[in-house]
Amino acid sequence: MAQKGSGDRRRSEDVAADADPGVAAVSRSRIGSWPLAGGIALLTALVVLIDVLTGNDLRLVPLLVVVPALASVYCSLRQTIWVAVWITTVVVGFRAGTDGTFWDFLFGIGFAVLACALGVAACAARIRHATEMARLRSAAVTLQRQILRPLPIATGHVLAHGLYEPLEEDRFVGGDIYEVVDSPYGTRVIIGDVQGKGLAAIGAGFAAIAAFREAAIREATLTGVVEALEDAVVRHNAFSAQTGEAERFVTALVLGFDGSGRVEAVNCGHLPPRLFHDGRSTAVPLRRTYVPLGLAGLSRETRTTESFAFPPGATLLVVTDGVTEARDAAGAFYPLDERAAAWAGHGPRELLDALHVDLEEFSGGVRRDDVAALALCRAPVEAGVRRPVDAVTVTVTGPGTAGVVPAGPEASGTARDTAAGPGASGASSGAGSPDPASSGSAPPMAMPF
Repeated sequence: MAQKGSGDRRRSEDVAADADPGVAAVSRSRIGSWPLAGGIALLTALVVLIDVLTGNDLRLVPLLVVVPALASVYCSLRQTIWVAVWITTVVVGFRAGTDGTFWDFLFGIGFAVLACALGVAACAARIRHATEMARLRSAAVTLQRQILRPLPIATGHVLAHGLYEPLEEDRFVGGDIYEVVDSPYGTRVIIGDVQGKGLAAIGAGFAAIAAFREAAIREATLTGVVEALEDAVVRHNAFSAQTGEAERFVTALVLGFDGSGRVEAVNCGHLPPRLFHDGRSTAVPLRRTYVPLGLAGLSRETRTTESFAFPPGATLLVVTDGVTEARDAAGAFYPLDERAAAWAGHGPRELLDALHVDLEEFSGGVRRDDVAALALCRAPVEAGVRRPVDAVTVTVTGPGTAGVVPAGPEASGTARDTAAGPGASGASSGAGSPDPASSGSAPPMAMPF
């Protein structure tokens, strides 16, 4: 029974490694087998030649026992074993051809075998630890992706395209959040960032997201939604204090779309949005920025809404600080305002693609925080009935993910079915949405991260 359980465990670990590219990558070598073999052969020949030329004055061949230890850092376990076997063979053969007492020969061979075995053991320990860390990072990012709704999201008022790139580092996993909810009072949108990193930040983000999904449907005003979010973050902090976790706040931008030509907004310490329209890119001039969620008790201000114009054909871009705080090799921050002017004529999807490519080039692929961005545009409306959303796409990047391509005819038919009446708009909120108006159909193009 024990042998059977052990075999099942090994098979499950192999399946997990195959299913998770990050887990499989840690056991792969950073050096190809042929370059490694050529390098080891060249090093061995050079050391043996120098040893022969110097005679008994300088014995270098026994020093080859450090090679398996070096190989354990960069090579796979199989490669390290072959290197250890080769070095052991060379050292033993060299010892056998030299003069010396039996005990010198015995101790020399024993030392070589021990050193090579330690190199193999070090490689196995490194791979085991790296695999555990990779699984932990994968679990954290999977949890993060399950909390956030798959994109794109189509409601009766807006189409929400998205870019989301989680940072797959266990202690650096961020708490970027976003959500789009179709409610009886219009479409409510939130994008935010939890203070701090790690799994605790994901927990605070989940508390804010869960509260938003409920309050966005229940509360008639946008300020009511924000007050519910404030209460949820405060309650979460109270619970965190009881369990020894640090209290956290959440910066958030909450938007409300009701089908008119304006958008309501409450900015709780977040980055302001940018408006792309008529070939121009402008920062939305929000007059008031309030304290982040969870800190209202430190301020005497009462959060109020303000509105700004959102004309037909315009695109509203909202981002987290993973975009604006990205750095180049010299340590300079990413100049979003300067770069955005070049994308003023782009559609929502092209805008996010351009942002992602430019951000990667600017930072050299080195990220220090999650990246989240939403590009919001008006939903296409024809005679009061929403059109099928068969061309909505989203750029979702990161290990194990891929961009969602335009939906085909089958997805278009689903969209037509779910857009049959006023209450059908909730269907586009996705499976599991708390929207009571939902018809129960999942978004035709929503795909899991």
